Amino acid sequence: MSDLRIQRPGGDAALKDWQHVHNVIIPTHLLSLEEVRERAQRHHLEVAYVGDELIGCSTVRPPADETLTATVIARVLEAHRGQGFGEELYARGLSRARELGAEVIETVVLSSNEDGLRFAQKHGFVETERYLLPGDSIPWIDLRLARS
Repeated sequence: MSDLRIQRPGGDAALKDWQHVHNVIIPTHLLSLEEVRERAQRHHLEVAYVGDELIGCSTVRPPADETLTATVIARVLEAHRGQGFGEELYARGLSRARELGAEVIETVVLSSNEDGLRFAQKHGFVETERYLLPGDSIPWIDLRLARS
């Protein structure tokens, strides 16, 4: 992983890369570039590359409304899974959430993303809710970190 580079998106090219990873992994909830720009204002987004090749992205939704709960999401494109990149994205996201004052960590996974669900469970997350958003046919799974 010596060529792994993780950075906050600093312009539209990197925001488009973040958008691409999100939309490939979450095909039921495609985001426009404008929606990604808006998310970048509210959340801590990062994009991951090996050399110049896009491999993944992450999102940290900071604690809101004094809940002390943050959401950490790490996404790795399928061709790059199982190589430790998700571990690095997740560790950075968890660290960032803690820096922002989070005491409770949650994540959310589209139920069709079996790799993502296994990853979350392997890292100590337990399912708290399964639901459908309006118009969706694939359930979302909310999970909470049971151990630090």
